[in-house]
Amino acid sequence: MKILSVTSEIFPLIKTGGLADVTGSLPKALNALNVDTTTIVPGYPKVMAQLKSAMPLLTFDDLLGERACLLHTRVEGLSLFVLDAPSLYDRPGGPYVDEHGIDHHDNWKRFAVLSLAAAEIANGVLQGWVPDLVHTHDWQSALTSVYMRERGCKTPVVLTIHNLAFQGQYSAGLLGELRLSPRAYSLDQLEYFGDISFLKGGLQTADAITTVSPTYAREILTPRFGMGLDGVLNARVAVLRGIVNGIDLEIWDPATDPYLPRNYDVGSLRRKRDNRTALQHRFGLDPSCKGPVFSAVSRLTWQKGFDMFADTADEVIGNGGQVIVFGQGDKDIEQALINTAARHPGQMAVHVGYDEPTAHLIHGGSDAIVQPSRFEPCGLTQLYALRYGCVPVVSRTGGLSETIIDANDAAMSARVATGFQFHPVTTDGLRLALRRAMHAFQEPKMWARLQNQGMKAKFSWERSAQQYAAVYANLVRKAGNAAFDRASIRRATI
Repeated sequence: MKILSVTSEIFPLIKTGGLADVTGSLPKALNALNVDTTTIVPGYPKVMAQLKSAMPLLTFDDLLGERACLLHTRVEGLSLFVLDAPSLYDRPGGPYVDEHGIDHHDNWKRFAVLSLAAAEIANGVLQGWVPDLVHTHDWQSALTSVYMRERGCKTPVVLTIHNLAFQGQYSAGLLGELRLSPRAYSLDQLEYFGDISFLKGGLQTADAITTVSPTYAREILTPRFGMGLDGVLNARVAVLRGIVNGIDLEIWDPATDPYLPRNYDVGSLRRKRDNRTALQHRFGLDPSCKGPVFSAVSRLTWQKGFDMFADTADEVIGNGGQVIVFGQGDKDIEQALINTAARHPGQMAVHVGYDEPTAHLIHGGSDAIVQPSRFEPCGLTQLYALRYGCVPVVSRTGGLSETIIDANDAAMSARVATGFQFHPVTTDGLRLALRRAMHAFQEPKMWARLQNQGMKAKFSWERSAQQYAAVYANLVRKAGNAAFDRASIRRATI
């Protein structure tokens, strides 16, 4: 099968969070199943700077009034279409915000153009290459299926929800500028409380909807987690399913990770101590501390619960632990964490920002990772932590509840525990979980069992890729694609 994946970010070219990790690693896993994926991504400056060679395929003269060139290239095993539209993407800042952290004023247009270009590809604008199926991700590419249906394109579409909280909600007055017909502004498509929602349009027009864990798939059917779209999702529950994310075991492997001062595996965990010392030096922490190092690698937002971590870090340090926070997000939460760190020089460090090498070092050197999310569709950080023998402390929600086995008495006796869960998701709940983790750290054999069990956990993409491939195959078969032959799925080439 030939798949066109449509995304606003993809690792290793451009990343702000887990979306990039998924869109960058899933195609590689699918390739082993004879499913060939080509991903279209905007030509941000960071993306363009990494293209060593790219072949121009065609020029779009009028994508909502903008001119764009479609390039094809291959990067680290990924087949990519890059949409080079300097008027939309060549600007300072990141994919979604400017250099001051403010949303780009024309995000509606930037991602509508991405969706429109993908719809044109699905509709055959590239001679000799038409996808059997289109896979869209989150609101930024959700308009793809809306444009496809308006053009009469019946190619099946899968929409994956990575985080329902982000919906692409804009004024209904933009409908004309989006060049969508008046019928698109209806309860059955884009209309959303008097505005338009890109994500809602995608949910209504996709053939299948997936999200990144079975628990989150159930949670978003409720008013609490449905973010105003629970009614739409309940109406389409027959085509909704949850598939847990995997991780790239080649990129995230402590035995070969080039970003670690000392490589190790489950049989040589003692070497992890050298990485811990390097991590303490990297963040200016006292290396003589014998207590656990609790770290956080995350967006610092209310959703992720880091206002609660700012309120509990004092107790961790007061009981002999150390704290590292690495990420960025809400300015008030950033400042609260910075203020806490200022009270504990040498014992707590906060770095506002993100880079991949430091994230790897944190997993390789920390004793525990803290994820107190109020809701979490899947979460990848806890999976990386398990792989690196870094014990997760997580809230019991979404994918966190599925991927971490709580260290209660029964689980410890059965030797299956991998971390610490807490519920309800409150400051007191987090505080109690941190106390449990610190108590376990004082018992080396117990802590080693948690580390060993976590490192043995299997979270590769293999099983999840098989589930995606089955979804794809079912939709392509239903679409009556004569070129599809289950006995001999053809390999696509460009």
